[in-house]
Amino acid sequence: MNEVFIMRGGNPLRGEVTIGGAKNAALGIIAGALLTEDKVTIENLPDVRDVNVMLEALKEVGAKVDRVDAHTAVIEAKNISMHSIDDEYIRRIRASYYFIGALLGKYHEATVPLPGGCAIGQRPIDQHLKGFRALGTQAEVENGYLVAKAEEGLFGSHIYLDVVSVGATINIMLASALAEGLTIVENVAKEPHIVDVANFLNSMGANIRGAGTDTIRIRGVKRLHGTTYAVIPDQIEAGTFMCAAAVTRGDVLIKNVIPKHMESISAKLLEMGNTIIEYDESIRVIGKLEQQSTDVKTLPYPGFPTDMQPQISVTLALASGNSVVTESIFENRFKYVDELTRMGAKIKVEGNVSVIEGQKSLGGASVNALDLRAGAALVLAGLAAEGITVVHEIGYIQRGYEHFEAKLRGLGADISLAENEKEQKKFRMKAV
Repeated sequence: MNEVFIMRGGNPLRGEVTIGGAKNAALGIIAGALLTEDKVTIENLPDVRDVNVMLEALKEVGAKVDRVDAHTAVIEAKNISMHSIDDEYIRRIRASYYFIGALLGKYHEATVPLPGGCAIGQRPIDQHLKGFRALGTQAEVENGYLVAKAEEGLFGSHIYLDVVSVGATINIMLASALAEGLTIVENVAKEPHIVDVANFLNSMGANIRGAGTDTIRIRGVKRLHGTTYAVIPDQIEAGTFMCAAAVTRGDVLIKNVIPKHMESISAKLLEMGNTIIEYDESIRVIGKLEQQSTDVKTLPYPGFPTDMQPQISVTLALASGNSVVTESIFENRFKYVDELTRMGAKIKVEGNVSVIEGQKSLGGASVNALDLRAGAALVLAGLAAEGITVVHEIGYIQRGYEHFEAKLRGLGADISLAENEKEQKKFRMKAV
């Protein structure tokens, strides 16, 4: 099935959109549900491919998963039959490695395939291995699998991460929640979903302090109990819709967000001349007709998110003046630039820096989504462009955005999901 998004640009987005649960928090939380024998109810789950794959993988190892509705799952992991996970789908997502931390924490052994996900650069797991080994585990990579075993059990330790790693921070929290003694982890990631996973584990009886700061302290407990927990709103989905409002010169109220999580994105859109109005749980973005260039550098939270770099780059491509975007997290994050230049964008990339020369307009084209966030950015470009844009390889986008085209249509975008050439032709023939 060769599904595409096809759109006719030029409509300013207007109205309200509701943001779903944070994909990256949900993946860590689903793995964390393995740590107890009791029932765990997770609410506000995003209905996206990565989350569905994680839930299927839980079933594979013997957990009972009841999908109450699209956004709620009840997990009972008392009948785990094996401590290894191997599935062609789980290999495709980055968060597969969270099962190592959870299985290791509960059963002191785990075998999980190395993670996949988007081809945006190296995702080294050396910090994960360092953390597991510090807790008393033999952890190695063997034939494409991460194999870990703690013969004597897990023991608290002092761990300093050489580089800030979201994945390693979550994995160490999962592994050490049931370890004996105190684990202190320094130079940890501070992203909102780190705090959310820690809050989830604490709601199960874990003793984790300091999530959201540079140092996390985990005092191991004997057992964890069941809980009901709602995942936080997705910072990146919200940021994508903020940029969509700005790039189409629209006026959108983005609901179910935590404005504090959006500060780095709000700051850049404000610098460009857009209007941002914050409420308790929503943000309104009014796109200015004439927007100014600005410079952006991606950094770990609370800096500008690497996952928002392609979307802000599209917004800058339609601002006046030259902008410089520096990518300091992933080395392959500019692969989408070739696709964007097909639409008339003027962007030069050298190493980890792009220089964007702002344009008055972009033109519709046939382009390929090369990863999740790049795909979303190309959709934004298509919504702002003159004429028709077709975005291929949208499976990447569906990994992290729930009903993306339906939400955009609700804001007045002329966009459709076409499953074949006939549906594309029908869209093209539709009266403007």
